[in-house]
Amino acid sequence: MSQVTCDLTISLDGFAAGPNQSLTDPLGEGGELLHRWQFEEPEPNAAALDGILAAGAYIMGRNMFAGRGAWDEEWRGWWGEEPPYHAPVFVLSHHRREPLEMQGGTTFNFVTDGIESALAQARKAAGGKDVAVAGGAQTVRQFLSAGLIDELRLHIAPIVLGAGERLLDGVENLKLEPTEVSGTRLVTHVRYRVIR
Repeated sequence: MSQVTCDLTISLDGFAAGPNQSLTDPLGEGGELLHRWQFEEPEPNAAALDGILAAGAYIMGRNMFAGRGAWDEEWRGWWGEEPPYHAPVFVLSHHRREPLEMQGGTTFNFVTDGIESALAQARKAAGGKDVAVAGGAQTVRQFLSAGLIDELRLHIAPIVLGAGERLLDGVENLKLEPTEVSGTRLVTHVRYRVIR
């Protein structure tokens, strides 16, 4: 059976984004430093990057797609015309929007009836492959709190942000078993099995 996975990069002090996130600074102040490992060291981190993009479908929060509030129908996401997913993506939102087809096989589908509905739709679309909860932190917290993630893959950047969007705030009774640890000078990868 397919698993529900989650890959998220965090700072040493547990933040998935810096303070003052906005449309012009979506990762918040200092947040872009979290992801240096993906761009400055892609070859030594190839296995982790391949794992991030191996899912058959993805789920993300509204803020990860486009910020908050009513839709700007012209907005097509942060990634340009060919997002990296190449699979169906289910975006949690309180605002309805028609599906958005992009180049390379990515279609953003907008889900207004909660995480369980998004997961059911993603499982069906994944065709037996894993479903990945892509982020942001609030969405991951919802899935962890509901016990819906099987494997959490944290990519820990050696920086301290001091403020922002902390990954595990409010998540209670979470038990994790580390199954693999690797890394480079810009990141430590830790795979955890979520114990239920």
